[in-house]
Amino acid sequence: MSTPFTAIEWRENKIFLLDQTALPSVENYISYESTSELISAIQKLVVRGAPALGVTGAYGVVVAMDEAARKGLTEEQLEKNIDALRDARPTAVNLAWAVEKVRKQVGMGRDAVLATAQELASEDKQSSTDMGNIGADWLINSLGNRPATLLTHCNTGSLATTGTGTALGVIREMHKRGLVKEVYADETRPLLQGSRLTAWELMKSEIPYRIQPDGAAAMAIMSGRIDAALIGADRIAKNGDSANKIGSLSVALACHAAGIPFLVVAPESTVDRSISTGADIHIEIRGDDELTHFKGIQVAPDGAKTFNPAFDVTPAKYVSAVITELKAYEIAKGQML
Repeated sequence: MSTPFTAIEWRENKIFLLDQTALPSVENYISYESTSELISAIQKLVVRGAPALGVTGAYGVVVAMDEAARKGLTEEQLEKNIDALRDARPTAVNLAWAVEKVRKQVGMGRDAVLATAQELASEDKQSSTDMGNIGADWLINSLGNRPATLLTHCNTGSLATTGTGTALGVIREMHKRGLVKEVYADETRPLLQGSRLTAWELMKSEIPYRIQPDGAAAMAIMSGRIDAALIGADRIAKNGDSANKIGSLSVALACHAAGIPFLVVAPESTVDRSISTGADIHIEIRGDDELTHFKGIQVAPDGAKTFNPAFDVTPAKYVSAVITELKAYEIAKGQML
């Protein structure tokens, strides 16, 4: 299914990002020509989603090289800027993976780096299509060839990738086959990526949906309203433990209790086979303001302390399958990645 927008564009020798902090009310592309500004955009979630962060990081190395040439920076200064870009979001393995991959081409010149970044973007787009097909086939095999009600958490569509998406890409493929009855989109606190972004994408794709508060997900699942849940991932350990947006673990536990499928959909580049379990995944802790304020308005007492992890880790025993562009890994049956 084609989409009328892209999260990332490379044109006019610049990277342009669709500002996801302004959606759904404003669709605005911002260009970046300095490494520090691009890093700030990544950290402020102007762009987010593991595959999209990878592509942004790859193009970001070109931005860093252009900035170094323009400002006459030393090779050491360039390397520090690339390091800072790589480490901008520590949980999302795709960002570091892509930066290091294109970094190997720096010695061959800007054109070689740009060509590698464009190749990564193209591969990511194709992987969305492949994940969509593999995931849809898996769901049909599990649920039968009938319209299903699906639940998803956070945003995993075209805003998080350069294609149709990971988990949302599977949902789009199911819809294309006439097999989606309705989608329950968790609002995804505290920044509402579900109600702001996923609902916006579902609306544009003309897929029936409803938004629910995160706290309603377990009730929806346990009451029999949901046939399967699908999420993305920012890092997956070798055993299938999966880090994703905070609240994903709660969905997985409810699915396990209800006996329905819980799928993790992500490209192979999100699988970090250098770590054995999710205990080795670094979890990003974000600032207090995301919880104590809403759109600049204080909604908590002065000095309130918070616990604001950006991600949680779902143990492999609660994951039915991990869907990548290569295959469906049957984690629930003990298959390792």
